[in-house]
Amino acid sequence: MVGALGIGSMYPVRVQSMTTTLTMDTEATIAQSIRMIEAGCEIVRITAPSLREAKNLEHIRKGLQERGYNVPICADIHYTPNAAEVAARLVEKVRINPGNYVDKKNFNVIEYDDATYAAELDRIRERFLPLLAICKEHGTAMRIGTNHGSLSDRIMSRYGDNPLGMVESALEFLRVAEDEQYYNIVLSMKSSNPLVMVEAYRLLVKRLDEEGLRPYPLHLGVTEAGEAEDGRVKSAVGIGTLLQEGLGDTIRVSLTEEPEAELPVALVLAERAISEFSSEFIPGDNDSRNKLLRVANIGRDFVPRVLADLSMVAISSRSDLAPLGHIYDEATDKWQTAEQGCDYVYSGSQPIPHDLLPNGIRELMDSDVWLQQQERLYKVPVFASIADYASASEHHVVMNVVRIDVQKADEDLSGGPKSAVGQRVTPIIEKFTNDATVVILAECADAQPLVPLRNFFYTMAAHGLSAPVIIRRMCNEADAESLQLYAATDVGGLLVDGFGNGVMLSSDNPRLDELNTLAFNILQATRTRITKTEYISCPSCGRTLFDLQETTSLIREQTDHLKGLKIGIMGCIVNGPGEMADADYGYVGSGPDRITLYRGKDIVRRNIPSGDALQELVAIIKEDDKWIVREDARA
Repeated sequence: MVGALGIGSMYPVRVQSMTTTLTMDTEATIAQSIRMIEAGCEIVRITAPSLREAKNLEHIRKGLQERGYNVPICADIHYTPNAAEVAARLVEKVRINPGNYVDKKNFNVIEYDDATYAAELDRIRERFLPLLAICKEHGTAMRIGTNHGSLSDRIMSRYGDNPLGMVESALEFLRVAEDEQYYNIVLSMKSSNPLVMVEAYRLLVKRLDEEGLRPYPLHLGVTEAGEAEDGRVKSAVGIGTLLQEGLGDTIRVSLTEEPEAELPVALVLAERAISEFSSEFIPGDNDSRNKLLRVANIGRDFVPRVLADLSMVAISSRSDLAPLGHIYDEATDKWQTAEQGCDYVYSGSQPIPHDLLPNGIRELMDSDVWLQQQERLYKVPVFASIADYASASEHHVVMNVVRIDVQKADEDLSGGPKSAVGQRVTPIIEKFTNDATVVILAECADAQPLVPLRNFFYTMAAHGLSAPVIIRRMCNEADAESLQLYAATDVGGLLVDGFGNGVMLSSDNPRLDELNTLAFNILQATRTRITKTEYISCPSCGRTLFDLQETTSLIREQTDHLKGLKIGIMGCIVNGPGEMADADYGYVGSGPDRITLYRGKDIVRRNIPSGDALQELVAIIKEDDKWIVREDARA
């Protein structure tokens, strides 16, 4: 219970956000909190980096109540236990970060034996007990919130910079709380990498069960997700995937935008959550796709492919392919393919004139239409079902795409319906299973297809089927935001587990550029195919030391052509250096209008004026020979 608000159990998924104003600016924080609440925020989180801010939470809370707003407040604490102890007397909830509540992070490696590590745990217990006593006395809730970016040197030295370290970091504090019979706790395992985040929450649930600890509510979030579609897709891959597994009781979407813009996104994800965790769920092993066969350039060691569905579109000129990343230059009579240029097109029953397609891009078409083509070698047939494939008079010598409804897959792969005597005919399936030219187009008509699609991969394994799989998702959502979030959840939730060798996003009313870009963005968010610069940017808060939204936009303008480069843009040092630890370069606020630049984990420019920082960042990238000239600049 957070005040009168229940989290977990029978309660709906709660949505929350965090203010970006200075906590000491009482009126600005109240005004922003009201905008958040009116956008749907159920818990307002406010940073309290010192005693002054912690004490001022009382005035903020009183001001909100005087205006008729009684939404609970959560104090966000880093480094300062005394601020937490003050805040716990004034607001309904405190969030502590086990990585820096007692410890520090300097990226030092420390050797511990069991005795010295036990002494460290005693030190944590001693420092944590006063806060637990205050929370019990005042009925204050607590979030023990691990951040991948702020794991302590102690934890990383003992367990590693990984999901296990994240889980152990929280459990060390949780065990103390349970010893003191304090249970009003929410747990979180946040990371800017959705794959790490998903794995950490799954491991946490497993460890709680194994140790006989209570099944505490979970707060879900992908930290430093970024802005616009990138931020939404990355958030949905992490948060949406877990909600579809029945995990997650309260969520925060961390966008580099105004906090009230986070709430509609969170609400869309929350409304789609399923009600309970399936004990039958078995995650993939992150290498599942590489265990499948290779057909042409699909499967095994190849990056996942993007297939554009043109079956509902009439292609009448070369310019019609521009939204798919294939641009024809009439002056030179040459094609240019962008980094996000689709790999295949599916024309269905209306084949595309050969002279309208660039060399190297293969056209998929319905098998009956394929049979009518004079030149069939460079076109690929798509069969409507296993039975259609088995009865066909001719197959392609290299690749045959077979559509499978995953909700009927077990029956189809078992040889069809049973006869009157309970037997199935299997020779067709044996031939299909052993055919090294087959690529499966996995489809599901369910409104929430992630679980049926995932179950299909288990069904494939049970039947010994090793054909590569293209995941097809229908995208008929009315608004762009729901489309982004749902598709990123349903497709990204498979890719994070190593399932799927390609993506096809289809629609009855296709917006080719949107669907093509979204497909590549989902692959980027799941780190299965990198086609552009990746930005790890925090959502800003009262600790932020510069205009984060404007700065992120300026950095993106200068660097968004540097494919594969990861750039961290952090408002302060609380999580910055750690959360961007796998970034190539970091841009971190170190004082008012002062920036410190990182190369990996190492500082290369310290406390430079913010007006010079972007130019200095570009100079460092050039020094490292990682700068490339834009195509438009060459022209």
